[in-house]
Amino acid sequence: MGKVNFSAGPSILPRIAFENAAKAVLDFDGIGLSILEVSHRSKEFQAVMDETVALFKELLGVPEGYHVLFLGGGASTQFFHIPYNLLEKKAGYVNTGVWAKKAMKEAANFGETVCVASSEDKNFTYIPKGFDIPSDLDYLHITTNNTIYGTEYHTDIDSPVTLVADMSSDILSRPVDVSKYGLIYGGAQKNLAPAGVTFVIVREDILGKVSRKLPSMVDYRLHIDNGSMYNTPPVFPIFVMRETLRWLKGLGGVKEMEKINRKKAEILYDEIDSNPLFKGTAVKEDRSLMNICFVMNDGFEDLADEFRTFATERGMVGIKGHRLVGGFRASTYNAMSVEGVQALVDTMREFAKIKG
Repeated sequence: MGKVNFSAGPSILPRIAFENAAKAVLDFDGIGLSILEVSHRSKEFQAVMDETVALFKELLGVPEGYHVLFLGGGASTQFFHIPYNLLEKKAGYVNTGVWAKKAMKEAANFGETVCVASSEDKNFTYIPKGFDIPSDLDYLHITTNNTIYGTEYHTDIDSPVTLVADMSSDILSRPVDVSKYGLIYGGAQKNLAPAGVTFVIVREDILGKVSRKLPSMVDYRLHIDNGSMYNTPPVFPIFVMRETLRWLKGLGGVKEMEKINRKKAEILYDEIDSNPLFKGTAVKEDRSLMNICFVMNDGFEDLADEFRTFATERGMVGIKGHRLVGGFRASTYNAMSVEGVQALVDTMREFAKIKG
């Protein structure tokens, strides 16, 4: 079936999005200009922006009082945009890995930050639970899916303070109760679009509460007032995002997508748990549906490089695990097919038959 892209990001996207983007690169909307050169102020691109925002709101069920922004800079830029806009005295962070730690480090430049819970004691192989959330926090920040370690929140937590979430790698993979969050953000290069655009879903009433003066490019209110066009937005990634959202809606929306994602994860985790050569790295109840991490089982560690080569020769791309975990990582984002996951499972079985 050719190459199967399990890369953690930039990652697999729907084929139809690639095809429509390729056409638009040559001629966008029949206007004789490429999407790469069209003015972001043109009525044709304004229609793309409006539809993309509308689809985002529809698919996630975004309530009234929230705004959807498309900005540049990646999720890492939001690590300081968020405290710039929201941190007056103290913010809380749940430490579930590299990206959570980076977000917390940036926030420390703007005020007091506290780590309210952490899974670092077991190399981030689980999601902390049952911890107290201080009522004097300006906000609590979580990272809902941890690409490096393969852990994920499977429910929306209840928080007595404004809840902020980095959903870079699991946005639109499952239903989310947006009303439980004050702000949701993420890079698009996992489930939505090529790298270059960042989404922010923000409840308007949490803004304008800090005493510091905000630089224009950091102020969410200015971007809201200008419809994400205070400066030139990432035009091409937003176009591809629209195509991806159209594809997702055509599949039946987020609830249907979750069913497919659970099926894919079940197929691969079942193989990891039953194949004598492999074992998972995350605790079962917190296993990610998006980034499935596994290593060679005890006694078979010396086969890791050989299996990686074996899988690559059979078209499995991007399965090398992050250096902090080792082993393998199969990123099964929305656009990954059941057939693609089955191809990896067949590869694992074939290798086990040879080496087991």
